[in-house]
Amino acid sequence: MSSPRASVPPPISIASKSDGGAKGRARSSSIVAVQEVGGNGAEEMLDQSVYINRNSEWVNGKGAWIIHPMLTLAAKVLIDVLPGVSQEASWTIVNLGYLLVSYVMFHGITGIPFDPDLHGGAYDDLTMWEQIDQGAQYTPAKKWLFTMPIALFLLSTHFTHYNPWLFTINFIALLLVLIPKLPQLHRQRVRFLVDDPTPSGAATPMTPMTPSVSGTNTPTYRRSWAEPSN
Repeated sequence: MSSPRASVPPPISIASKSDGGAKGRARSSSIVAVQEVGGNGAEEMLDQSVYINRNSEWVNGKGAWIIHPMLTLAAKVLIDVLPGVSQEASWTIVNLGYLLVSYVMFHGITGIPFDPDLHGGAYDDLTMWEQIDQGAQYTPAKKWLFTMPIALFLLSTHFTHYNPWLFTINFIALLLVLIPKLPQLHRQRVRFLVDDPTPSGAATPMTPMTPSVSGTNTPTYRRSWAEPSN
C-alpha cells in the first residue's frame, strides 16, 4: 500500500523584488523640479583646488574687466557704420548682443574645455559663473560682471528715449541674465517632466504561483519518488 503524503503549502514571500512578481506603485513624475548639481563634499573641494581652473581664473586677470566695455564700444562703432541703422536700433542690438553672449558664456555651457581630467570631473556640471572664485559669492569679479549688464541696460534705455517697447525687450533680456547670477540659484537647475527615481510606495507581498505538487516539497528543488509496488 502507498503511504499517505501530506500536502505542504508553499511559503509566502515578503521580500521586495525589483524585477519580478512583486511590483510597487508606479513611479511619480514632476512637471517642474529644482535639482542641485555638483557636490560640496571634501572630495569635490579637493579636486577643484588641486590645479588652477583656467576656464574661470581669467576673470581676475589684468585687463579682464576693461575688455567688456571695450568690446561693447567696438560693437557699437561697427553697427553705427552700417547704413540705415538708427541709434535706437543700434543700442538695442548692442545691449541684446552683449546679454546673449554673456548668458551663453557664463550660464549656458557647463564643464571646462582645458584638461577636465585634472580636476576629477568636479566641474563637469558647473557653469563658468559657478566656477568663478570657487563658487564664492559677492566677490569683486562677480560684482563687476553683475553691474556691467545693468549699466549697459541703463545706457540703452536712455539713448532709445525710453521707448516702451524697446524698454520691455531690454528689461526682459536683462532679467534672464541677472536671475541665474543670484546666490539663491547657485548650482540649482530647473528640470521639466522629471521622474522620481524611487517608487512612491512599498512593494506589496506576493504569493509565488507555484503549481501544487503531491509529495514533500523542499525549498531548493522538487523531487518525485516512485510509489512502491503492492
